[in-house]
Parts: sequence; structure tokens; C-alpha cells
Amino acid sequence: MNTTAIPDVQNHPDLRRIPIREVGIKGLRHPLAIRQPDGQVQHTIADCQLTVALPATQKGTHMSRFVALMHEQQAPLDAGGFEALVRATATRLESDSARIRLSFPYFLHKTAPVSGMVSLLDYQVCLDGSVAQGEYRYRLQVTVPVTSLCPCSKQISRYGAHNQRSHIVIDAEADNSLGAETLITLAETQASCQLYGLLKRSDEKVVTEQAYDNPKFVEDLVRDVATALQGVAGIRHFVVSSENFESIHNHSAYACIDSRDLQTG
Repeated sequence: MNTTAIPDVQNHPDLRRIPIREVGIKGLRHPLAIRQPDGQVQHTIADCQLTVALPATQKGTHMSRFVALMHEQQAPLDAGGFEALVRATATRLESDSARIRLSFPYFLHKTAPVSGMVSLLDYQVCLDGSVAQGEYRYRLQVTVPVTSLCPCSKQISRYGAHNQRSHIVIDAEADNSLGAETLITLAETQASCQLYGLLKRSDEKVVTEQAYDNPKFVEDLVRDVATALQGVAGIRHFVVSSENFESIHNHSAYACIDSRDLQTG
């Protein structure tokens, strides 16, 4: 039997003396279970990025440990469990800071407004947690597809108005009490109309007329969402943007608001 020890090159000292803020893995696709507020568990596939800080004296980090941590994560994740995973990453990798980003499709049941037909609609959710010197920070991002209808088109046209599908993106730094459902509902409420996975003719009539009665520019969308976000407990900072995929142009309309730019008092 060959008992020669396999050299651990990454554990050698590095003579360049340059620290690395983030090093790890990205693009890892891994099954993930999410615990919903009602206690139900939703299974999805996450695109994972896990990193730690590397001191100037160390040549490399332990890349395989990141994959092992995700493999060992069998319990459904909620906000508290996600924080625990981030802290465990720093401990396992022997670093004073760590960061994890998990991006995944998240499904909610939607009920059509007239027929009552139930279907699923997908949203993109990203959990972003980091710990440095023991202090934890949590960011939650949601991408919410909605309908927007152009006020100008409605005003000048005799036969209707053009509308488009829009993506409202909310990126909020908050405490662990903030859930994706809260941000999704808030964004949908501010749109000309929300989307549904399944509509019958009676439903289509209602949502078309609802959008027509509630026209909004892209500027209106982000301002209305920003106003609503200021009333949500637990949010310390947010960025809200909207991209309206224009139906009469081959380009999008876009707007963005950072809460640090809002007037106070």
C-alpha cells in the first residue's frame, strides 16, 4: 500500500501578500427545498454562488467544501435556515466572512378573477446572505412579471391602448422577517394588472379592462412600488426597477429608484 501523503497545495503560504475579498464557486445548480410561510415545502432548482474571503497569506481555499455544504443542506430553507447556512460556510471554510447567493424559480398559486381557475405562476427569487466579522446581512430579490398599459397611448388613441409585459425587480436589504411573497404581492398590486397562468374568456375580459382602467408609465410603476416599500417593516434599503417590454418598439422602457435617493422628512 502506498502511504505517501497527497500534498495540499492550496494550503501553502502565498508570498504575494494580496488578500481576496471573494473566492469560491458559482454556476452550481443544486436541488433546493424552500419552506413557505404556510409551512408547506416547495422544491426547486437553485443556481448557487458560494464565496469566502481569503487572507493574503493563504494560497487557495477549499473549493470542494462549498459543494459538500450544499449537498448536506437537506432541511427545507427559511430565512433563519439560510442565515445558518451562511454562517456554517464561514466556519467550514475557516474564514471570517462568507457570502451565498441562491437564485431559483419560485411558484405561487394564482386564482383567476372570474372563473376561479387555479394555476401556477413562476417568479424569480434570489436570496443573498453574507457574514463578516460575525455580522449578518440579508438581501432578498424578486422579479415579478406584470402588465403595464401606456397612459399616453390610451389618451391619444380612438380604439384602445398598447400594453406590455413588464418585469418589476425589487432588491431589498432587510431582516429575516421579510418574505418573497410580501414583495411579490406588493409589486403586483402596483401594476396596471397582474398576470395569471390560466385565464378563461370571462377572466381575459376582466384583466384587459382592469389594465385599461389603470394605465401606468414605467416611471409610475417604480414610483408606486417605492412608495409602498417605504411602509414595509424590516426593510433597511431597497432598489426597485422595472423593464417594460414594449409592444410597439423593439426596445424596452426602463426606470430605477434607489431608496437612498428618496427625500425624507
